[in-house]
Amino acid sequence: MALTVSGVSKTFAASDGGSVHALDDVSLEVREGEFVSIIGPSGCGKSTLFQIIGGLLTADRGDVQVNGRALNGAPRDIGMVFQEESTFPWRTVLDNVAFPLELAGLGKGEREDKARHFIRLVGLDGFERKFPDELSGGMRQRTAIARTLAFQPSILLMDEPFASLDEQTRILLGDKILQIWRELKQTTLLITHNITEAVQLSDRVAVMTYRPGRIKRVIEIDLPRPRSSEIIASAEFGRYVGLLWQDLREEATRGMADSERKAG
Repeated sequence: MALTVSGVSKTFAASDGGSVHALDDVSLEVREGEFVSIIGPSGCGKSTLFQIIGGLLTADRGDVQVNGRALNGAPRDIGMVFQEESTFPWRTVLDNVAFPLELAGLGKGEREDKARHFIRLVGLDGFERKFPDELSGGMRQRTAIARTLAFQPSILLMDEPFASLDEQTRILLGDKILQIWRELKQTTLLITHNITEAVQLSDRVAVMTYRPGRIKRVIEIDLPRPRSSEIIASAEFGRYVGLLWQDLREEATRGMADSERKAG
């Protein structure tokens, strides 16, 4: 397995002196080259799980293995793309994408050649000399993805990378993500709250419960590949969206009831 999450649990101290049980006994396996999405209601611990897998947080119990090795800090073979804006505003697109290669000690010519390759891969050729404030939100996020891909991690983690974008842009960028995934044959784990996005992109979708987050169900998306956004109009696509919404609706309803109880 490329990624194995076994019995991961995490509890945080709360500001009121209590505690928040974020994750409870989460287990998940991702095969090499597979595209898996995790969806769940707000507060289910999706981003906490993302940070544990990426080595940014330590689990209270359980463990994570990457390519058969126990996780120890932030491994080099995992690349992470975050929801928040992460491009460097003082660097051009080319210099943003080349940044990890610069840190790795590559010479200017070699790193710029590699950076241009990944800029082309995300569809930004012609924008190499632009600064982030000259780009749309989707283009900035593609720059961040190219920068992450530039050091060629074997596993790509993405935490709601298109959450701030409009629906049409999200769907079209989904096509670009699928194109990149096909070309690189990269193991990918996507955290998202968007059911359409999860079905469009994934081989399997894991649904998490409301807090404490557990894996409620894993649904295999048996839709043909290569896949594009055209499939969204199909009846079979709609069937998967409906299945996932049933599970997600139950957990989101639990979350709303919990919030209302605490507010009252």
